[in-house]
Amino acid sequence: MQNKIKSTAIANRLREVLLNGHWIANTNYKEQLLSITWEQAIQKVGNVNTIAALTFHINYYLEGLLKVLNGGKLEISDRYSFDLPPVLGAADWNKLVDSFLKNAEKFADRVGQMTDDELEAPFADEKYGNYLRNIEGVIEHSYYHLGQISLIRKLVLENNNEGSVV
Repeated sequence: MQNKIKSTAIANRLREVLLNGHWIANTNYKEQLLSITWEQAIQKVGNVNTIAALTFHINYYLEGLLKVLNGGKLEISDRYSFDLPPVLGAADWNKLVDSFLKNAEKFADRVGQMTDDELEAPFADEKYGNYLRNIEGVIEHSYYHLGQISLIRKLVLENNNEGSVV
């Protein structure tokens, strides 16, 4: 049997930030995204990204990297990572959140299946390092944007309660 100590631990870290954890940020994406309306998700606060745009951004990477984890080619590009289609109602927002949550679960599950040797193998192209480095990058990138989402959500909710527009 192949050793999966690292993959189990890193899959748990992915679930922590994306789906069910409270240890590092005292929240997670699922909790944040399910606690707002579609109108709040697209509400602009100054000139920062919307919650919907940040959700799309992280989901874009989860989806693209999941293809690589499943043996496909690396076909994503940073230049398209914020190309959020219009969110015109609850159905659009729910579709985005559902896609995000499904990809988050699939990504964590797939990482959990990897052997420690697979984690050390070159990722897509050797210039990107190994699988472990890239998966840890997903965790770090996700926490970075989770912090933004949490702050934007607080500002949106605060401004909605005051009746003012940011």
